[in-house]
Amino acid sequence: MPELPEVETTLRGIAPHLVGHKVTEIVIRQPRLRWPIPDNVAELLRNRRLLSAHRRGKYLLLDFGNGHALVHLGMSGSLRIVNADEPPLFHDHFDMVFGKIALRYADPRRFGCLLWVEGDPSTHKLLTDLGPEPLTDTFSADYLYLRSRKRTQAIKQFIMDSKIVVGVGNIYANESLFMAGIKPIRKAGSLTRKNCEDLVRDIKFVLQRSIDQGGTTLRDFVGGDGKPGYFQQQLLVYGRGGEPCTRCKKALKEVRMNDRTTVYCVDCQK
Repeated sequence: MPELPEVETTLRGIAPHLVGHKVTEIVIRQPRLRWPIPDNVAELLRNRRLLSAHRRGKYLLLDFGNGHALVHLGMSGSLRIVNADEPPLFHDHFDMVFGKIALRYADPRRFGCLLWVEGDPSTHKLLTDLGPEPLTDTFSADYLYLRSRKRTQAIKQFIMDSKIVVGVGNIYANESLFMAGIKPIRKAGSLTRKNCEDLVRDIKFVLQRSIDQGGTTLRDFVGGDGKPGYFQQQLLVYGRGGEPCTRCKKALKEVRMNDRTTVYCVDCQK
């Protein structure tokens, strides 16, 4: 599933081509995504200029002045800039056409969305309960320490909760916890302030490094420019169960937590 770095990479890939330009046409080939595409979206967007594009969690928000197009990539979705006359493939579900180019959405599993939001998008039901952005000052060691008090939930599940902090997906949780030396099965409420300082620092580092390198290559993800990400080449624990730890050289342990692969070092992580 595309996570925060993949979505940020997509945003950075498409925004320079589209911001400041007008929508000349909307082509809807498959309106039945996770939620139906609004019937009037073409009417709302046609001849509207894209004023800005930004991200909230894993959602893309395209500001057209009269409202925002809210886009989610779902499990396997991608957005690409293509020539407007390029023939669509089977899983290409909609185009936002900006003259000679188009923003094309493909999604084999159809679990993403294109919705319309009027007014303040932060009040939309999909966004209102989201926690802070991990790369902002709001996500701090003090914040994490206070939110984790008396929580018996495993720390890996805790930091993957979008109500606590957005965008820390499974791969990034594994990597951050390893770098911080914290066992993923440890109770969130047991973390010390020093643990929280280390974990917040390493979450920010891992996410920023992944963004800088174009996101993590998964089976279906490609960036907005059509190129895959490269962060996977530097993964320290995820996908390396049974292989030697990069620090102590002992075999990494792989377990399942909430049906998610979890890899950690039993010696280096406490």
